[in-house]
Amino acid sequence: MHRDYLELGYIAFRYPAIDNHAHPLLTEKSRNAFPLEGIISEASGDALTHDSRYTLASYCATGQLSKLFGLKDSETTWEALKNKRDDTDYVDLCNLCFKRTGIQCILLDDGLCGVAGLAESNKWHDQFTTSPSKRIVRIETVAEDVLRMMLGSDPANISTSIISVIGILEELTDRFKATILAYAQDDHVACFKSVICYRTGLHIAPSATFEEIQNAVLDLLLQYKTSESHRLQQKALNDHLVRLVLQIAGQYQKPVQFHTGLGDNDIRLIESSPAHMQSIIEAYPNTPIVLLHSSYPYTREAGYLTSVYKNVYLDFGEVFLMLSRDGQRAVIQQVLELAPTNKILWSTDGHWWPESYYLATYQARVALYEVLCDSVRREELTEQQAIEIVQNALFHNANKLYNLGLEPDMNLLLVEAT
Repeated sequence: MHRDYLELGYIAFRYPAIDNHAHPLLTEKSRNAFPLEGIISEASGDALTHDSRYTLASYCATGQLSKLFGLKDSETTWEALKNKRDDTDYVDLCNLCFKRTGIQCILLDDGLCGVAGLAESNKWHDQFTTSPSKRIVRIETVAEDVLRMMLGSDPANISTSIISVIGILEELTDRFKATILAYAQDDHVACFKSVICYRTGLHIAPSATFEEIQNAVLDLLLQYKTSESHRLQQKALNDHLVRLVLQIAGQYQKPVQFHTGLGDNDIRLIESSPAHMQSIIEAYPNTPIVLLHSSYPYTREAGYLTSVYKNVYLDFGEVFLMLSRDGQRAVIQQVLELAPTNKILWSTDGHWWPESYYLATYQARVALYEVLCDSVRREELTEQQAIEIVQNALFHNANKLYNLGLEPDMNLLLVEAT
């Protein structure tokens, strides 16, 4: 910690935080269901289990977790970490990771596909925080659940006549709207989230003809009949559902989060830039829109949108697990180039493993402190202004945007700077 900025350091490493986007932890029984390397990479297969270990992010995580686990210098290896965690009681492991974070409240997206029964409930996580968690409702999961109930389990019985397609579209729209409306009125739901970025990209059309949406439903039904898949990957229909949510969310002032930027290789990176969203942002000026994951590598585009549209907010998360420390600092610098500091939000994007919460929090605090120290040193900010930026980014901006009504719990024990 820089000796000249002790007050800034105190706040950076000890101020409570609201994690505005994360995912549930695995159950104890499923604690090793996925490769631990998923903490530091979005890759899959050999690119995950072999190559990701040779990134700067992996080397950094290995050192930090070894210190957390009390391993000797000679034991600072990825395999030693895995052995240590396997020998540790699961709840003790979770407590070890969370007690060093200072996370007061978590907003949890529990809509990840293909993991039913593997993850803990949202409420289970409350044992590690001093304020109850809130839910993030993933809208594509909601729509697919509605479709599953509507279409049943026998694709052969699904008619693709024009009359049938129109009926299914109307019923889907009505049921989906009713479900979203109920969530919008639910105090436990903090916001909605869309992963349309993964499906058909972020170039969301502000409008469409009934015929375009109808044809998309026909394509979906044919897909279901041939592959029994409910996955929404028809652009006109995906856009239609997002517009419905944006309208309802605007009426109830529930923010809508969008996955932007980096993800696994299911994403088309060129279609994940938030720059594609300009028209849809303009079409729903009363709906708060949150651009997730720093929009990396499109952080500057996200900063621009945050600066020129009142309803746009920028989350700077996920990069604290995936990038080198230089990369993390560069992202924060790019966020601060243009985005108003009252509209930036922090998150871990923690998922599956408790270590992901610890690493994302610790690395974010370090990077935020280092970047702001440099700005104060160059007399671009006063130390008090830098302190306010930290407090707002970690807690107050999210508290206000999601209408959480929390007071910062200053009794939380936080991490030490190194």
